[in-house]
Amino acid sequence: MRIGFGLPQYGAMVRELDQIGEGVARFARQAEEFGADSLWAADRVLAAVNPTVGYGGGDTIPWQLNAVLDPFVALTVAATVTERALLGTSTVNATWYPPLLLARSLSGIDVVSGGRLIPGFGIGWSPEEYQGVGVPWKGRGARLDETLDVLEAVWSATGPVEHHGTHVSFPAAHIGPRPIQRPRPPIYLAGFSPASRRRVARRGDGLLAVAAGTDVDLAAVVVEPLRLIRRMAETEGRDPASIGVVLRVNPTAGQTPDDVADVIRRARDEADVDHAFVDLVYQAERGVDHALDLAHRTLELARR
Repeated sequence: MRIGFGLPQYGAMVRELDQIGEGVARFARQAEEFGADSLWAADRVLAAVNPTVGYGGGDTIPWQLNAVLDPFVALTVAATVTERALLGTSTVNATWYPPLLLARSLSGIDVVSGGRLIPGFGIGWSPEEYQGVGVPWKGRGARLDETLDVLEAVWSATGPVEHHGTHVSFPAAHIGPRPIQRPRPPIYLAGFSPASRRRVARRGDGLLAVAAGTDVDLAAVVVEPLRLIRRMAETEGRDPASIGVVLRVNPTAGQTPDDVADVIRRARDEADVDHAFVDLVYQAERGVDHALDLAHRTLELARR
């Protein structure tokens, strides 16, 4: 089973601005050294003071999300100090970005890392973030579909590529560098709605699932969604076994490494999950060194 960790992009891990770059690099390097299989970056642009929709469907947004290092910057730093660990996004809200610029940024990470990128996309949950980036909240699902069209065309092309769609259009052009992974990096998609799961079935290489807290109902968050997605994929003429899953484990502040390791082991044994990663933002209350200690202990316990 592959086990990874979120990079120190936010929360107590980025309180000292002059140490953020060094902290990301140190975490990535040491996590790989003690056996982490993957490193992940998240995507937030603002935390509304009075949000229309709070985090996790609540009324507020945790202070840890007030300042978040750009995911492309974090992954680029990690790529330059590691050799083996996969580098994922969970998730990049793809609809915020012009598709060609998104394709270029992610291609660059795949190139400088030697072909280790796992792009994971979603459409977000904050109307205020859409307002902030100047993109309409309405129609975000269709916008993601077109963004995926552009990414797939640009990444898999062997010559000039063009696109003429609803939100973006460009003539035949040479676009590069393209990713090292051919025909393209595997695309994982997040989402809880029926439309999001149909999208995974139609065109995703896998599902980005989420397990929060200790009392995780793995049947609800992994087993049943994946079974449904694979059944829909088969009706689309796809091999259902080709649809994978990466489980994001979001521990709360009070959880111990043993608690988190138990969730990972259960995911492996009960839900057949073969890749999980832990976001340490709420646990690592004392910064990067604390995050590294938690990650190391969690990894050792999960692999017993």
